[in-house]
Amino acid sequence: MTDTSANPMDQVADARRHEMATEHLLFGTIRFLAQRHPELLDELDRSLDHLWDRAEGENRDDEAVRKIAGRIIKSLRAES
Repeated sequence: MTDTSANPMDQVADARRHEMATEHLLFGTIRFLAQRHPELLDELDRSLDHLWDRAEGENRDDEAVRKIAGRIIKSLRAES
């Protein structure tokens, strides 16, 4: 693993790659589980009201975060 602490752009790129890898693994895991337990998607859908944006100030948009999660659930439903 390389040390990217000196270059902020490298840190941003590394964080983006980490986020993409994490999203891929979580999406695959949810897809796998939902194929065996279809009620999982219903439960996730019901939990969206508790989802919020960790940003502060005018950048905070809880509804945008919920909308993204809802689209992910919708795409998982389409695959099953």
